[in-house]
Amino acid sequence: MGKEEELLEHWRELTPEKQQKVLEFVELLKSESETRSPESDFVPQTPLAKKLWEIRQRAIASGLQLLNEDEIALELAARRGGLCES
Repeated sequence: MGKEEELLEHWRELTPEKQQKVLEFVELLKSESETRSPESDFVPQTPLAKKLWEIRQRAIASGLQLLNEDEIALELAARRGGLCES
């Protein structure tokens, strides 16, 4: 039996809810391979860096959109009542 047939056999045994989870997981895997960047080769060196990297990876995997520098500056300005550092 080939991998495709084996996958289909297991797929048919799953509940609709679990089939949806499988689809979401496949989409996550697909998006990871399409968006691999040089930062994916980053290896944190210190315990704090490792912990922060794990938090970042979980946030990305959950679908959280990370902010760039300009977006962070805008959010800070909004939280400070419109004041922005120049």
